[in-house]
Amino acid sequence: MPQTKFQNVVFTIIMAVIMVYGMIVYNVALNTGGVTNQTFLMALHELSIMAPIAFVLEFFVVEKLATRLAFTFMRPTDRPQFITYAISTMIVCIMCPTMSLIATLLFKEPSFGTWIHTWGCNMPVALIWQLLYCGPLCRLIFRLLFRVPTAQPAQAH
Repeated sequence: MPQTKFQNVVFTIIMAVIMVYGMIVYNVALNTGGVTNQTFLMALHELSIMAPIAFVLEFFVVEKLATRLAFTFMRPTDRPQFITYAISTMIVCIMCPTMSLIATLLFKEPSFGTWIHTWGCNMPVALIWQLLYCGPLCRLIFRLLFRVPTAQPAQAH
């Protein structure tokens, strides 16, 4: 969707903040035994640390790698929605273990087992959060900010 470098920066910031915040809320809820109003406030503390890390990783490394990986099984002629889903899936496959490792090192008792456990707990939630909620919400926000028209289905005559 982004057409310029500036738009790509804005889109990546939106995505990083919303994706990371959702995952931090989930992890805080896991660590505290449930979701309360306080959970959302507690997540803001880690957001200021993790969102910039996610932005840098995504913008400079993961986006290009995920796109290359997605096009190992997608073709440029495939439906754009499916290409988007494939790239998003590859991004989660790269970002989830990486961000789980960083969170383990920064906020937990670091060990290989802790990282694998964190990654295992986060992976299914990250995939669902990205494909069904965060991704569509971020694309909507982006379209509203930049007035990007949505593709209209062809009319049958």
